[in-house]
Amino acid sequence: METHSDSAPMNGGNGAHSYSKNSFYQKQFADLVKDKIVEVISAKLDVKSPCSVSSVPFTLADLGCSVGPNTVIAMQNFMEAIKLKYQDQGPAHSQILPQFQVFFNDQVLNDFNTLFRSLPQDRQYFAAGVAGSFCGRLFPESSIHFVYSSTALHWLSRVPEELRDRNSAAWNKGRIHYTSAPDEVIKAYSAHFAKDMQIFFDDRAKEIVSGGMMVLIIPASDDKLPRSQDAFGITFNCMASSLMDMVKLGIIAEDEVDSFNIPMYCPCPNEMEEVIEKNGNFKIEKMESLLAASALKGRPINIPEWVAHVDARFRFSSIYDQDLCSINFTTTRRAAMEGNFTRHFGSENIVDEIFQRLTEKFIALSEGLEGTRKFSTSLLLVLKRK
Repeated sequence: METHSDSAPMNGGNGAHSYSKNSFYQKQFADLVKDKIVEVISAKLDVKSPCSVSSVPFTLADLGCSVGPNTVIAMQNFMEAIKLKYQDQGPAHSQILPQFQVFFNDQVLNDFNTLFRSLPQDRQYFAAGVAGSFCGRLFPESSIHFVYSSTALHWLSRVPEELRDRNSAAWNKGRIHYTSAPDEVIKAYSAHFAKDMQIFFDDRAKEIVSGGMMVLIIPASDDKLPRSQDAFGITFNCMASSLMDMVKLGIIAEDEVDSFNIPMYCPCPNEMEEVIEKNGNFKIEKMESLLAASALKGRPINIPEWVAHVDARFRFSSIYDQDLCSINFTTTRRAAMEGNFTRHFGSENIVDEIFQRLTEKFIALSEGLEGTRKFSTSLLLVLKRK
């Protein structure tokens, strides 16, 4: 079982830069797909016969759960939907509901202490933490009924090997991601993602019972938009630019930037479909691209329009604090990515400066891009074990 990953865990604790206080973006998509997932559970999930529910618990797992409230809310929602599924089967099912076991999985270094302190005292399920990479086996064979993973599968198990080799055509000089990079870099990322996903689906196929369900929310790329122009592309270009500014000032060495790459890949929908079909163990029950804009309809927005991709009716105005929005957006990125920068650059002061410069670039961009619309999507996948 793989225990090490190049992807650092989300920031733990409850501080200003913690993931628990800065996971609004992730919550958007979880809120957006809640009703869709409940609907599919009602229509497609297989449940056990009433004679067996008292002896065999119904098991749920959140892979890449992190530390914030999002996983707790999601697991509660799905458990309630599964209860309704049982009740809808008739009197025999509704009178004998199963016991529920929820497994919260993330990397070994994840802040499980903060996570478990946030669990409700009156929860109606047994809870356990499972530490380890989901690019490897986590559970016994045929032991899991429902798997959920939200905004986690785009993190790679490793930086692609080609990017570590100075003599490779994929040596990513002056950049930290495949955004705006040569084709060789993009191909290296794509190939490694496909390899990780093949392992992921092979292992989940062993662990999930026949008829069990897997729900995945994955940040994705749009085939019709250059990768450098979506939200992630803009973010990584700004990060690389901030680092190169620091190189020019002698704060960090250029070699440090050249050897640093974020292990994250946002696939196109056709890439995900291809890897699922190649694996052959899961049937696609639902596959849908989601715009972040949809999650913000009818509520105040607190991240910049050029990042959140809000509908045209939402525009900046004199009462809308663009600077504050850019600061908030930087904080969400810091909560998710700071560990990767700290591992590589070491100094806390350097990391502080990186994200301060990033905030300034976001402020400048949000002003220059007012009124434009750039698209970012996440992909909702509902899969059923054959």
